[in-house]
Amino acid sequence: MPETVFEVLDRTARSRAERPAMRVKRDGRWQVTTWKEYRDEAKLVARGFLRLGLQPRQGVAIMGYNRPEWFLADIGAIMAGGLPAGIYVTSTPEQCQYISEHAEAAVAVLENEKYLAAFLSIRDRLPLLKAIVLMEGSAAGEGVHTWQHLLALGKEVPESELRARMDAQKPEDVCTLIYTSGTTGPPKAVMLTHHNVTWTAKKVCDAYAVNEKDDLISYLPLSHIAEQVVSLHSPMAVGGCSWFAESLEKLGENLREVRPHFFFAVPRVWEKMQAAIQAAGAQNPPLKKKIAAWARGLGLEAGEAEQAGRSGKPFLYGLAHKLVFSKVRERLGLDRARVCSTSTAPISLDTLRFFRSLDIPIMEVYGMSECTGPATFSYPNRYRLGKVGLPIEGTEIRTAEDGEVLMRGPHVFPGYYKNEAATRETVDEEGWLHSGDIGELDADGFLKITDRKKELLITSGGKNIGPQNLESKLKQIPVVSQAVVLGDRRNYLAALITLDPLRASIEAEAAGSPVREPKDLASCAIFRQHLEKQVEQVNQTLARYETIKRFIILPQELSIEGGELTPTMKLKRRVIYQNYAEEIERLYA
Repeated sequence: MPETVFEVLDRTARSRAERPAMRVKRDGRWQVTTWKEYRDEAKLVARGFLRLGLQPRQGVAIMGYNRPEWFLADIGAIMAGGLPAGIYVTSTPEQCQYISEHAEAAVAVLENEKYLAAFLSIRDRLPLLKAIVLMEGSAAGEGVHTWQHLLALGKEVPESELRARMDAQKPEDVCTLIYTSGTTGPPKAVMLTHHNVTWTAKKVCDAYAVNEKDDLISYLPLSHIAEQVVSLHSPMAVGGCSWFAESLEKLGENLREVRPHFFFAVPRVWEKMQAAIQAAGAQNPPLKKKIAAWARGLGLEAGEAEQAGRSGKPFLYGLAHKLVFSKVRERLGLDRARVCSTSTAPISLDTLRFFRSLDIPIMEVYGMSECTGPATFSYPNRYRLGKVGLPIEGTEIRTAEDGEVLMRGPHVFPGYYKNEAATRETVDEEGWLHSGDIGELDADGFLKITDRKKELLITSGGKNIGPQNLESKLKQIPVVSQAVVLGDRRNYLAALITLDPLRASIEAEAAGSPVREPKDLASCAIFRQHLEKQVEQVNQTLARYETIKRFIILPQELSIEGGELTPTMKLKRRVIYQNYAEEIERLYA
């Protein structure tokens, strides 16, 4: 039977009361919150929101890095009948204002004084905002409350008042808002129902056998549905434990402490891991390099057998595991990981093959906020490198005449908040969600995404070209960290390229360049010739009209802070075109 989010929490809190639900490091020690404590504090937070005047379907803006208070604010808002709306920590005050205003936020829950300052600067433009709550730190100003004061306020509200709010909600009711990262304009608010969320979380747990003994690590933006499904809702469904990374900078250290059973990472995280492993491997003595190459060959052989459905491992695989694979896994903190997965953006085949060669098969998952995160799963015993998996059981996927991927099922959202026109454009009368992605299904049902429908480049010669595939190929050049292919309404293709800081010095030495830093290599003629040869090798694999005729090396990587990437590392092409307009014009001069 369909359940509400808080019914799932209550069931888990009753059946696994004393098991750990969350762990966070404070004062150098990992502190534990049990499932019973989680539920009880979430109820107190909800009652506190009622005391602050939160009405049904009013927004609760949440801004901060991953921590227990984020989870509690989210679930507490849902219990109280409000609509939690996460705000990325990289957002400007203007973006905070837009989301808070659009969600009709009555309460904002902020991590600390840094985000408080941003909200105070826009507060006079948010007449519906009644209160601000700080997850940590002391209150400063009228209507600003500490976390402890929120809990104290909650004790003033009868439990029966909260019970009435909860009883009024049904599984088909909207329970949360997910704001899209806005690659093409202002973000839209994806409405998700209780059933959307609880059904999807259960499917994740079923697909990957997530259970009460599993540890997961929460570190990606909780404003994004992917992280909410992975570290908030899925553990809640079965009683697993979410550990909160201290920061992105400390992710590697925290991974080795937590040693998660399930690890989800966006492609950029896997790419950075790959670059670090390759940089470290380049320093190894010749014998170690030979052993690693031999082991990786067996790893790829095993991967090919798995994908073909053949059982058994290659001869001496156990030795390769002992000498190489186990050591790499241990150093990464993935020695206990049953499943490693990726989603939210395209990942290169080179990166997938690299990790498969080290006995770390990465399961691709495909989806979008509008289908509560996942639409497909790749399974450890059923996957294809370069394909994003099979439709989730109980859902449908097909492709339209123009190749657009369409999906239908219990995970599909009811629509965009306050935007019926956009809803009608996205979900047709038969309930098919139009993804905006171009893809193809093979004979076994595996989906392959080839490009974004709206990002296709049309050259002056009339050729339709998907940039993502070409960008993926360019990123297979070891030193290239990011690539942006250009050519819309132009007579040839060009590219903006950035260099991986960890790999740059190694490649510079191989090229015979006298400089080592990416900002210096960008203008080094010797290094450019070295890179031109590698780009030409990529061109050899492409049709003539797809080849990259010219490129510019940018002196620094594209960034979230610069507005060129979304928080999930997708390219904001419009911003990139604006920021590098002069460089782009030089490519076509």
